[in-house]
Amino acid sequence: AQLQESGPGLVKPSQTLSLTCTVSNRSITTTGFYWSWIRQAPGKGLEWMGAISYSGDATYSPPLESRSLVSRDTSKNQFALQLNSVTPEDTAVYYCARGGQPGSWFDFWGQGIQVTVSS
Repeated sequence: AQLQESGPGLVKPSQTLSLTCTVSNRSITTTGFYWSWIRQAPGKGLEWMGAISYSGDATYSPPLESRSLVSRDTSKNQFALQLNSVTPEDTAVYYCARGGQPGSWFDFWGQGIQVTVSS
């Protein structure tokens, strides 16, 4: 599979960060797979944020759940992330990835997209 993130590279504080992951060569409805968003802030490790399953069920990291929405468009073979009320602490490289049970393992990754939260 090939995954490609897209979206704005700069978001103002308090606004909503919206990213899309376009998947090629694999269907996001293939049974058994989960499609995740993961980020890495400067100087920090990878943080799993949330995922949507092959059947359309979303799961979130508890610390981000109140601000996050993962959705999908099966007609376009895409899934998306919305993160509300962003702060500079949300500045990170954001990745989309395919894997198993949410946060367990990943076999295909996008190249990542830098998102900076700044006024």
